[in-house]
Amino acid sequence: MILVGLTGGIGSGKSTVSALLAERGAVIVDADQVVRDVQQPGSPVLAKMAERFGPQVIAADGSLDRAAVASVVFTDPEALKALNAIVHPAVGAEMNRQVMAERDGDRVVVMDIPLLTENPRDGLQAVIVVDVDPEVQVQRLVGGRGFDEADARARIAKQATRDQRLATATHVVDNSGSLDDLVPQIDRLWTALTALEQLPADWQMPTPKPKDEPTS
Repeated sequence: MILVGLTGGIGSGKSTVSALLAERGAVIVDADQVVRDVQQPGSPVLAKMAERFGPQVIAADGSLDRAAVASVVFTDPEALKALNAIVHPAVGAEMNRQVMAERDGDRVVVMDIPLLTENPRDGLQAVIVVDVDPEVQVQRLVGGRGFDEADARARIAKQATRDQRLATATHVVDNSGSLDDLVPQIDRLWTALTALEQLPADWQMPTPKPKDEPTS
């Protein structure tokens, strides 16, 4: 197994890069998807969240009302710590399980983590940063995802800066252009990743460090 990290700011197109790597044979361990999975209706995590924050965080269909949770935790640092104390252990355990399931193989495993710069992971052999100018992020969030501009800028400001992300990178993907511009970069990146040394068969996934940032 070859283990690498993938990150990028909101609106950078990280999901597109992740999908292109998957097309080339990478196994994607998607932090955002794992968060959604552990918060499914009826899950222990969801029950703990309702116990801590009240039944209003559960929608009528039994799913998590993310807006209701956000309205509580993003204005209350102690509530945010409580949320992360509930969610992060479950997310970390599931991500580790998915990684370790690939340990005996020879595939490239990509840990797709939006907040990897803010919360570095030990054990990664490379860190891929999807890079765009912050103004491009704003344009994509407003034009492509329907964000209000002020909200888009606020969300970008809550994440690591462009320079902070780039400082952690072993590989940078410039996603400011078109898909035609992106694909050759991914081809070169894939060649570099597959040339990395395989981890030993007895390798163990380091335990994630505690963190206080939002889960997504």
